[in-house]
Amino acid sequence: MKTCNKFFAELFGTFVLVFGGCGTALFGHVGFLGVAIAFGLTVVAMAYGIGHISGAHLNPAVSFGVFVNGRMSLKEMLIYWAAQFIGGIIAGALLLVIWKATGDSTTGVFAANGYGELFQKACGGPETGYQAISTGGAFLVEALLTFVFLMVILGVTDSSHANGKFGGLAIGLTLVLIHLISIPLTNTSVNPARSLGVALFSNVEYWSAMGQVWLFIVAPLVGACLAGLCYKCLSGCCKSCKKD
Repeated sequence: MKTCNKFFAELFGTFVLVFGGCGTALFGHVGFLGVAIAFGLTVVAMAYGIGHISGAHLNPAVSFGVFVNGRMSLKEMLIYWAAQFIGGIIAGALLLVIWKATGDSTTGVFAANGYGELFQKACGGPETGYQAISTGGAFLVEALLTFVFLMVILGVTDSSHANGKFGGLAIGLTLVLIHLISIPLTNTSVNPARSLGVALFSNVEYWSAMGQVWLFIVAPLVGACLAGLCYKCLSGCCKSCKKD
């Protein structure tokens, strides 16, 4: 498949992910469960819609994990990153246009990721279900859940034994689970493009989404790197066992 095809597939897929997931959070009034399902559904839809073109990474952390695992080149990963960040930002910008069209002059949190007491306050306080987690706790949550996400992705897309027909469903359901765990803590990132795409348009007087977005870029990449290395080790051990 041509590089330009993969670029536009990843741009479109990431756009759909951010627009669908964050759009549900902004306009859906469906609660944490509904938002979790929305993110999972977008991944399932894109996995089967564009997976045959680009693999439907939709996430710089996924591409990084795949790169660390040895399944893509550095050049290809950087192209994927560019497409994913552009797709996420376009989605955030269009959500802003729709938000303004409703007559609301301020965006507030705007489905951005965050942590701590000020973020909890910006989301409406403890009564909304959000908890004030520390910086270290938020980093651990994002890195650990990204690690889990990548282990599933690398496993179901392993050509040596995986059943590709159900890969998209497994990945989507895993993302739903991840959101159910971490929406109350960090609003769930595990995806730097999703985080930056809406953080750029968030506007809260006493809390800055852009001031905390670094964590939602670094932590998922750390988790993805560890998963890429761990899966390479595990799959290597399995191959050795089969030979023995």
